[in-house]
Amino acid sequence: MSDRVVLAFSGGLDTSVALGWIKEQTGAEVIALAVDVGQGGEDMDVIRERAIGCGAVEAEVADVRDEFADEYCLPALKADALYMDRYPLVSALSRPVIVKHLVEAAHKHNANVVAHGCTGKGNDQVRFEVGIRALSPDLKCIAPVRDLALTRDKAIEFAEREGLPIDVTKKSPYSIDQNVWGRAVETGFLEDIWNGPTEELYTYSDNPATPREPDEVVITFEHGVPVAIDGEKVSMLQAIEKMNERAGGQGIGRIDTVEDRLVGIKSREIYESPGAMALIAAHSELLHVTTERELLRYFRTVSQRWGELVYDGLWFSPLRKVLGGVIDQVNEPASGEIRMVMHGGRATVTGRRSEASLYDYGLATYDSGDTFDQTLAHGFIELWGLPSRMAHARDNRIHG
Repeated sequence: MSDRVVLAFSGGLDTSVALGWIKEQTGAEVIALAVDVGQGGEDMDVIRERAIGCGAVEAEVADVRDEFADEYCLPALKADALYMDRYPLVSALSRPVIVKHLVEAAHKHNANVVAHGCTGKGNDQVRFEVGIRALSPDLKCIAPVRDLALTRDKAIEFAEREGLPIDVTKKSPYSIDQNVWGRAVETGFLEDIWNGPTEELYTYSDNPATPREPDEVVITFEHGVPVAIDGEKVSMLQAIEKMNERAGGQGIGRIDTVEDRLVGIKSREIYESPGAMALIAAHSELLHVTTERELLRYFRTVSQRWGELVYDGLWFSPLRKVLGGVIDQVNEPASGEIRMVMHGGRATVTGRRSEASLYDYGLATYDSGDTFDQTLAHGFIELWGLPSRMAHARDNRIHG
């Protein structure tokens, strides 16, 4: 093994145990890299100090919040990406940007081994290692938690035995991953899929059942990019943060789902993505206004496949890049404003306007001013139904 190992360090149980084990078992120098993707919570300096406390010889923090928002969350928004029609790819989007900086750190510190704290049952091991090998095939990957088959209770025991400075107990056994795009909670009592989530699990959103006044918001888009909220200009990061606060205050973005993991098992997940889900709702509605019917239908298939590729750890694949080009083309005319009312866990679109709108009032109205020539409908119906009519007649002729 290399004399130096760069570890993707989150400060949680798995990466703390991974750091402690590498140092104890190999004697290698461990450089911990903590990547700030807007996860909030603990101060990054505290996480850096924890890495040193767990045995790292160096600990670095990379603040990539704007990069993550602009280069990873924004493409997901422009794709309206929801894995299995519900999950906004919270963890899946953060892994490639972490991989990018992990590889850069390995080259900087002359390490030929990188490590992560993923288990062998999750998706992240694939996302990390496929991404690392795509960007730098010469790097070797190790995963102590996976390769030692450490269960969560054994990992807790290891942390306690080695005196690692991590506050996770068997009474609070949740695995939590979060960034500015959302938050994921799993394990513990949630593994019984009949058990309902308790309110204390949620931190990004307030209880949607709590009485409150509705919140009306107008989001301005330019080419699919949110550029203003209620007329105030925002960066992509600011748009997510502001909508996290406002949509989260209305209990929006709570998702309780059983999803299909890449490794072949089904997993119970609790997600909170108030800003992401509100922005996707607004963006999706704008595309309904500015995108031609057949292109919009095709876009939905592209969006689904794009999301599957990202979920499956193939961010750096040629296909995702090509599909991204299609998505960008669809978003080219997607400029305008969407008005939504957020209340009781729902974001309801109540208005839309765009200079690039394909909605024509004269064609759509049933009142005076109607410009739609209804006399053309008879011939259209005849031609539209001709293939089906001919096939049905053929089947009757052959089969009686």
